[in-house]
Amino acid sequence: MLFHGKLVRTRRRILCNSDLALSTLAASLVPPQDTFFFNPQNPNHSIKRLPLISPNWKQHFVDQLKVSQTQSNPIQFSHPNCEIHEFLVRRYQFSCSYEDAKQLHLGIIKNGFGSDLFLSNTLINVYFRTGDLVSAHVLFDEMPLRNSVSWACLISGYAQNGMPSEACAVFREMIRVGLCLNTFAVGSALRACQVSGPRGLRLGVQIHGLVSKTPYAFDAVVCNVLISMYGHCIDWADLTFRAFDGIKMKNSVSWNSIISVCSQRGDAISAFELFSSMQQEGVGFGNKPSEYTFGSLVTAAASMDRGLCLLEQMLVMIKKSGFMQDLYVGSALVSGFARFGLLDMAKKIFELMSEKSAVTMNGLMVGLVRQKRGEEATEIFVEMNDLVKVNSNSFVVLLSAFPEFSVLEKGRRRGKEVHAYVVRTGLIDSKVEIGNGLVNMYAKCEAIDDACTVFGLMSNKDSVSWNSMISGLDQNECFESAVRSFRTMRTALMPSNFTLISSLNSCGSLGWINLGEQIHCEGIKLGLDLDVSVSNALLAIYAETGCISESRKVFYLMADHDQVSWNSVIGAFAGSEEYVSEAVRYFFAMMQDGLVLNRVTFINILSAVTSMSHHELGRQVHALVLKHHFMDDTAIENALLSCYGKCGDMDDCEKIFARMSERRDYVSWNSMISGYIHNELLPKAMDLVWFMLQRGQRLDCFTFATVLSACASVETLERGMEVHASAIRAHLESDVVVGSALVDMSCLCRNEPVIKIIFVGERNNMFLSIPESIRNVATNSLMELV
Repeated sequence: MLFHGKLVRTRRRILCNSDLALSTLAASLVPPQDTFFFNPQNPNHSIKRLPLISPNWKQHFVDQLKVSQTQSNPIQFSHPNCEIHEFLVRRYQFSCSYEDAKQLHLGIIKNGFGSDLFLSNTLINVYFRTGDLVSAHVLFDEMPLRNSVSWACLISGYAQNGMPSEACAVFREMIRVGLCLNTFAVGSALRACQVSGPRGLRLGVQIHGLVSKTPYAFDAVVCNVLISMYGHCIDWADLTFRAFDGIKMKNSVSWNSIISVCSQRGDAISAFELFSSMQQEGVGFGNKPSEYTFGSLVTAAASMDRGLCLLEQMLVMIKKSGFMQDLYVGSALVSGFARFGLLDMAKKIFELMSEKSAVTMNGLMVGLVRQKRGEEATEIFVEMNDLVKVNSNSFVVLLSAFPEFSVLEKGRRRGKEVHAYVVRTGLIDSKVEIGNGLVNMYAKCEAIDDACTVFGLMSNKDSVSWNSMISGLDQNECFESAVRSFRTMRTALMPSNFTLISSLNSCGSLGWINLGEQIHCEGIKLGLDLDVSVSNALLAIYAETGCISESRKVFYLMADHDQVSWNSVIGAFAGSEEYVSEAVRYFFAMMQDGLVLNRVTFINILSAVTSMSHHELGRQVHALVLKHHFMDDTAIENALLSCYGKCGDMDDCEKIFARMSERRDYVSWNSMISGYIHNELLPKAMDLVWFMLQRGQRLDCFTFATVLSACASVETLERGMEVHASAIRAHLESDVVVGSALVDMSCLCRNEPVIKIIFVGERNNMFLSIPESIRNVATNSLMELV
């Protein structure tokens, strides 16, 4: 549409009453010939040179044009050819109606304009705008005369109607017949190359080379299209900037094109540097920022982790420039502020917009879903459903909102309602994205059977479909099914990085290291091992299966490390007694690299420090926790309790435990009890147990097992029996962990009734309630005593 707009503007200027415009129009008019308009053109027919028009004819044409403007009836003219020509141009030049195309075609034949290039080219454009590509090409083939504009119209028409291969073929033919190129033919051909895949891009590079030695190499229109074409290829960034630098007179489209390319690539710094240069060079040339400039810059600012300040500055500039009501800019602002979690600001901008689209609504909904506010996102969709034309992406975003409902069952029910709607309207069969969204929704709503049913009924499956299914199976702990799905996918599609990540997670959960190594090899073969997320999954599977040296090799071979990479390798080392000191070393290296420490980092390093019983290092990590404001995180507080308890510093444990107050969970109580027992403070441990019971705190199996083991170690049968009674009241007497600890305590404390029950074999209810595994442990303990 870009080139068509410029072509239309050119033609509009032809109709002005200026000498230059009328000369151009007159030069395109050829006297009618006796041949029929639809006679096939001779393939050997050469391009005829247009006859020269005398200045007197031009003046006569001006006089007739002035006369025509005073006529009351536009169809009644004293000189019908010129007046009818003008009428046909004015009436049909911008038409998009198929009936208008036929009327124009009829008017051309009826009035003898079969050899008029301007009207013929106009008719080709009208046919293309109505989608009648066959009639447009037939008309082109039967034209007795063609010029470069005729070829450009054909190339542009095919490109705009989603037929880039045909557009490229016509351009090749234009070169073959030896016609001179023009801006619109080259620009349209490059647009077609841009969307034609690798082969089209190769042709685009050849076209670039063809025009590089012509004046079009510096033409703004051609260079703008080159910027867009090269901008879609990550590896061709240098060619993008080379095309931009080659423009002698940069206009606003040139600046917007290069800024848009940088924004789409996530290169926000370059985008804002170019914007600064645009403002400096635009003084006196009228290159003021437009709505497209601001839209790209807002998108670039939103892509930065710390781009909120830039986004707020852009908001001020947009208000001053008067683009707050623009649909494109407003949609970008809504998406940007929603991404940073400033949903109140996003909603305010959304409400101020006079015009809204599905893109605007989707941006706000995505922000709400990211903040786990699924109910609000659904309300936005319901409110806007009748006001905007929703698209397939709207339904995909809506489906992603249901797993974020506070009550998952309610979200599942709403998801089934949308499922019924898309089935009834046929959207599920026409858009594969809808099916993918349903699979993802059901999997996250813990309805994996429904997800499998939807996946099985999908007629078309792409890589996203398979990835959603495999990921859903992995998340719902259907690990073997996930691996089987991965094997099935490989027979039809090439696995992606997301496929490998989910499959590796399932292999790690199953402990299938051999299959994990095979997937690792396939990732290397496909070049996917260079992806940071895939490497992180490899780190995790090797750590889970105890292959710590392999995990270290993967980390060493990674080109880039993110926060997850460092946390994974530190966690792997912390879980192995042999490599626990490496965890500390890598923790220091992570800080030296300037990465931000998060809760996972602190939990992993505290686990390593606990294993080492390094009190001073534990205090240093504690200081970092305070510095990074993680002291209110229950998991980190529990890790500090375990660390200080293992290091013998129960005073600090008590201080941390006291300030936890309502944040205490089972792990907190068990850590304190274990700390007391580890430091041989059994009375305090027992007091804490009674305190828990008095508060109404329910003890879990690990609490009972810990206390019973402590009673066994000091041979305190009386306290142990009290704990046993509490375990019976909590219905945990048949638990394997509690039962094993009870047997050990009874044997070590010489509890003869229990020995008699187990060893002599009285067949009463208590004996029958003890699992066989516990009886085996008891037998071994009693044999040791004997």
